[in-house]
Amino acid sequence: MRRVLPAIHPAPLPRVPRSGLVRAINLPDGSLFPCLGLGTWRLGESAAQRAADIAAVRQALEIGYRLIDTAEMYGDGGAERVVGEALNQAFRAGPVRREDTVIVTKVLPTNASRKGVVAACERSLTRLGIDHIDVFLLHWRGRHPLAETVAGFEALRSRGLIRAWGVSNFDVDDIEELWSVADGDRCVVNQVYYSASKRGIEFDLLPAQRARRLATMAYCPIDQGALAEEAVFAQVGRRHGVSAAQAALAWVLRQPDVAAIPKASRESHLRDNFAAVHIALTPLDLAAIDERFRPPTRKQPLAMT
Repeated sequence: MRRVLPAIHPAPLPRVPRSGLVRAINLPDGSLFPCLGLGTWRLGESAAQRAADIAAVRQALEIGYRLIDTAEMYGDGGAERVVGEALNQAFRAGPVRREDTVIVTKVLPTNASRKGVVAACERSLTRLGIDHIDVFLLHWRGRHPLAETVAGFEALRSRGLIRAWGVSNFDVDDIEELWSVADGDRCVVNQVYYSASKRGIEFDLLPAQRARRLATMAYCPIDQGALAEEAVFAQVGRRHGVSAAQAALAWVLRQPDVAAIPKASRESHLRDNFAAVHIALTPLDLAAIDERFRPPTRKQPLAMT
């Protein structure tokens, strides 16, 4: 029997993230969005690993993370269940409060019809154990027209089951099409693959989003760990007394309208990523990184995992 969720009055995202972070992103509706979150790809895939996965998310919350990103696709709903259990434990134990957390999840494109979006959201809410999702994303483009997906998002928003909605893996032409449909300009964020070694979006997508005041959420900001082995980031890290991975993450976080959601499960990595928010790269650092990873001079295919 499908759980029936009560209608609640829609409200903006938390205005003041209580995460200990020094910076937040301004969304188009005036809400604030933590600039650093936890990615949960590959969590919830193994029953044997479930307790450890829950403990990792709980540890992140205890460290101070308040933005958690997940998706119905991850572990076929398993990641959402892991996040839900970790949130439940954290809320009961305190001092983490639901109103200070930003929970992001995604609907698969196969479920992105008007009715399908609503049904998928209700399933995600059940797995997460919460009464609303803060930002609900379309995971990538599929066969359903954007107008249907947006209509579904807006129906959810009017019922208070989501606070805001966005997209993921959208390129410039996708954003332009989105803006052409009714209520398409209510989109608040586009989540894309973005790192120093995958910076093609700087040529056209980032400028297009900034013109629309559309925030960017970067997944794989350390290029799935590859940049932790890069000599230029090791050099930059030595100047700041941090690791190469922290320096690579700081490179993404230096931009005021870009959030990052690195996936981590070890406590040391969670703490290192959290501390990267406070690293201020110098012009010398940025010039060295540009020399190794040249800014794009032409259109490039959108990177995806």
